[in-house]
Amino acid sequence: MQIFIRFFSYATYGLLACSLLSVAAATADTSPQPAPDFTLKSDAGKNLRLSEYRGEVVMINFWASWCAPCRQEMPLLEELYAEYQPLGFTILGVNVEEDSTQARKMLEQLPVSFPVLFDNQSTVSKLYDVVAMPSTVLVDRDGNVRYLHQGYKPGYEEAYQQQVRALILE
Repeated sequence: MQIFIRFFSYATYGLLACSLLSVAAATADTSPQPAPDFTLKSDAGKNLRLSEYRGEVVMINFWASWCAPCRQEMPLLEELYAEYQPLGFTILGVNVEEDSTQARKMLEQLPVSFPVLFDNQSTVSKLYDVVAMPSTVLVDRDGNVRYLHQGYKPGYEEAYQQQVRALILE
């Protein structure tokens, strides 16, 4: 009986140690990385810099006028912005097209109150390794990337809302 108890204790401690190591490894692998800073011209004609929003939760949404999911998502982002902007949240909509003519037309059809920036040279898109449209990055108040979403399907806005709430409360 003593041998069984001793074995059980060692096995339990071994499993606990392995569990703690895997949790530590997961935490180390998912540690927040600083969001690359950038400056882009806005639809209002001003240059805006990401670092100017330090202290706020920032959603960077990369989009294009030809992207159907982007069009579908845009009104939902506007709702999210209207709800959480008073709590220290902003959205920077980054259009990725070389020619912003179609983007401006889309914004006439689907107006938004958050800043829209134009990445005509794809410099910021490359900084963030954007490979899907839309791509959404959530940055915490300290300027660290915390969440990345590639693409959009109905229901993603629920995850956005939960993540924005959590970051606002930090």
